[in-house]
Amino acid sequence: MKIAVIGAGYVGLVTAACFSEFGFQVKCIDRDKGKIKSLKKNIIPIYEPGLIDLVKKNNDSNYLSFSANISDVTDAKVIFIAVGTPTARRGNGEADLKYVYKVCKELSVLLKKGKPKLIITKSTVPVGTGKKIKEKFEQYRNDLIFNKDYYIASNPEFLREGSAIEDFMRPDRVICGVSNETSIEILRELYRPLNLRETPLVFTDLESAELIKYASNAFLATKITFINELANLCEKMDINIEDVSIGIGTDKRIGGRFLRAGPSYGGSCFPKDTRALIDTAKKSRTSLSVVNSVINSNEKRSEILLKRIKKILKNKIKNKKITFLGVTFKANTDDMRESACLKMIPYLNNNGAFIRYYDPTGQKREFNKLKNVEYKNNIKNACELSDLIIIHTEWNEFKLIDLKRIVKKRNFAVYDMRNIYSPEKMKKLNIKYFGIGR
Repeated sequence: MKIAVIGAGYVGLVTAACFSEFGFQVKCIDRDKGKIKSLKKNIIPIYEPGLIDLVKKNNDSNYLSFSANISDVTDAKVIFIAVGTPTARRGNGEADLKYVYKVCKELSVLLKKGKPKLIITKSTVPVGTGKKIKEKFEQYRNDLIFNKDYYIASNPEFLREGSAIEDFMRPDRVICGVSNETSIEILRELYRPLNLRETPLVFTDLESAELIKYASNAFLATKITFINELANLCEKMDINIEDVSIGIGTDKRIGGRFLRAGPSYGGSCFPKDTRALIDTAKKSRTSLSVVNSVINSNEKRSEILLKRIKKILKNKIKNKKITFLGVTFKANTDDMRESACLKMIPYLNNNGAFIRYYDPTGQKREFNKLKNVEYKNNIKNACELSDLIIIHTEWNEFKLIDLKRIVKKRNFAVYDMRNIYSPEKMKKLNIKYFGIGR
């Protein structure tokens, strides 16, 4: 079976690489000619552990190929739409589907009677998008018959940045929104390699599949926000949030994942998808007060962290040398979207602090225009003159730093936003140490 994946961004590239690893012939298509040229040379535009090896292996063996021409979908039986669905500029949280609809218009020209194709949305899309796609095809090609000349399905991704390959290859489940039996058969064939792992394939209608994606992300965002709010309480009451997390997470009804206190949730999914879910609810005249509260709490998280920083520095920010170790929203990714650093670093800088930062994924353009914000290419150079070291991202290389050796100042402090270090050990080293929720 031949597969086409439209969109060579994070979701599209991972999807294409993984299906080619399954043994399918996969064509990954993107209108960005520069990106396609690089991908043909095994140069990938994102940081994701294991992805470069997978792309190179299957590109070199001709299971995976790249094109900037959408007409190359002609031979494919299955077409995944994996283009961006960013928040619309209107500011109401609504997902912008213009790229999805543009693809639909381009595909409509290429569809042929008697040669049916299964068109699958891999992108995160609002409830009802599948129906709208059908309407678009009816508008552009009224000679084609739905569920005869073409099929539409929803197969949302559940990929975590930093572990996307593992998530694709060993998923908890695969959600498939379908409208006929033929689509079910094709999707079973697509995911047949997962049968040996007894991965559940959950078949449902289009709308349910679309909602499952948003609901899943909203629930996980709720868990993160909940534990962060509990961490605030723990700090006031001298309680260790780590103990609390373990205590509630070992309850099988709750589960321990996503119960680690830290900065606000960020990235490309949770902020965007929670807002889009609220927009969907508003359009349906339904209140989602819990999700609303989660969004509001998360947006205030950076302010709470900044208050703690001020307290650590005794409200003397001006001329202080502050180091950030890690600036991406989480480890094992180069994604800066909605990172708490995007609020904290400019604020501290505007209040007179000298900022140095180090991140394993390199310098970030987001800070290039800020004066007195400097990227350092290693931990030592970033930390050596610091008054305050802030561990923002839980990269593995931050877990065994000899701070006493590399920091030249005597009275420096450490604000560990990921609770990587032991307070007891820091105390023995005579280092002023502050964690989250403890």
